[in-house]
Amino acid sequence: MTDFPAANAAAILVARRVDGSQGERLPEACRPQNLEQALAIQAAVTEQWCAQMDDSIGGWKCLLPPQDKLVVGPIYTRTIDSVPPVSLWAKTTAEGERARIEPELAFFFGQDLPPRAEPYTPADVDAAIARTHMALELINSRYTDPASCEFPEMLADGLVNQGLFIGPQVDSDNARGASSFTITLTCANGEVIERQGQHPNTHPRAPLYWLAEFLRSRGEGIVAGQAVITGSYAGVIEVPLNTDIQIDYAGLGSMQVSFTAKHAL
Repeated sequence: MTDFPAANAAAILVARRVDGSQGERLPEACRPQNLEQALAIQAAVTEQWCAQMDDSIGGWKCLLPPQDKLVVGPIYTRTIDSVPPVSLWAKTTAEGERARIEPELAFFFGQDLPPRAEPYTPADVDAAIARTHMALELINSRYTDPASCEFPEMLADGLVNQGLFIGPQVDSDNARGASSFTITLTCANGEVIERQGQHPNTHPRAPLYWLAEFLRSRGEGIVAGQAVITGSYAGVIEVPLNTDIQIDYAGLGSMQVSFTAKHAL
């Protein structure tokens, strides 16, 4: 493990993050073969990105881990926005350029959960949460053909995250029990998209409890001010650029957003 060239893989992925490019799978010499190698690359991406961009970890994405997998990745502060229009790397489709988003809830921490000897209980995590917001994960891969990649390669790249949009605050008690609700996207260009939202782990805070323990076990922690998203309620949704979009979470709230495309220099 100590000889695995994580920094080499990270340099490739960071360069693609910076200019929005996509490319082939990582070279075999630095392609992760297991979860630990993938996490080593992920950590090296964070180190290089933060040094190059003068950035920090502003949040996390996570999910209760499926069998033989881990769903966890940092979200960088510079990629978190709360004021539309949101600039992102778009996807070119037959309908033109589209933004790829996932409807989420974001839990903001008001207290640190630092490394410590004893485990964190769900009550510890609950007490550290300051507020809950509607949110959209912004999706983009650094691979041209993500479907051809093995899971460790996707984990190394942060599981297609390119950023996060933070919407309005919602009632924390309502959000805590929000296992399902209807999601309606009404676009000013006339498009209407409706999905029946369902949290992949049923309980939207369950992955938070897992994340706190996962980070603690690795000598890391959650920092006050960070936002954590815990799973998409509707998978990836493609929406038009340059048009106002109202997104309603039935029973929770609504938000207004619009997207513009970044273009490499």
